[in-house]
Amino acid sequence: MNPSQHNHVLIVEDDDHIRRFLAINLRTNGFQVTEAALGEAALKCIDDNRPDVVVLDIMLPDMDGFEICKKLRDVDANIVIIILTARGQDVEKIRGLELGADDYIVKPFNPLELVMRIKTVLRRMHNATKLENPEKTKRNVLLSGTIRIDLDSNKVFKEDYCIELTPKEYQMIKVFLENQDKALSRNDLLNLVWGEDFVGDTKTVDVHVRKLREKIEDDSSKPRLIETVWGLGYRWRKDG
Repeated sequence: MNPSQHNHVLIVEDDDHIRRFLAINLRTNGFQVTEAALGEAALKCIDDNRPDVVVLDIMLPDMDGFEICKKLRDVDANIVIIILTARGQDVEKIRGLELGADDYIVKPFNPLELVMRIKTVLRRMHNATKLENPEKTKRNVLLSGTIRIDLDSNKVFKEDYCIELTPKEYQMIKVFLENQDKALSRNDLLNLVWGEDFVGDTKTVDVHVRKLREKIEDDSSKPRLIETVWGLGYRWRKDG
């Protein structure tokens, strides 16, 4: 990511010290930053000036952070949402991911870790349409049965219906279609979708696979497209 692009980050955090400290570090690294101490103010910021990334504290005094996360995702599937959770709160992490968060970071943390996470996810978004081989360059489309990915528009279709996906869900299905019939471990998917510098756990993969199945499978309880490879990870069935 080139900092000169001035990617816009909204920080939603009621602790003034933490929020301002994060804002200073992000601005120093070339980001445009908006701050909000309350949920209502955050939602107004979203309406007034849509950010690229929202750093969202789950514990806010006026509104449940999970409710904000859901509303943000309903407003724009492409906003990157990174939730801030307390150490050891696995339930919070999983719930946030299920509501559409792309990533999480555990308090206390080094602000430079957050900067790195944001740069990584934005770089992957900017590079999402780069094509890796002549066949893809020729077609600009990935196909598997009724599923089609338009690499120019970053849109996914099931037959002629456009499926609304979060950035991480899009990157995950793209990885699957680029590796059809190949068993991918959870660590493979973490590295390919979240980046090798991601320090989260494999529950992140399981949550995103579950959400992706709900959106693309005819019956998510009996998945035909994304198979579970027991003890390893997942496989996209080419003939699914």
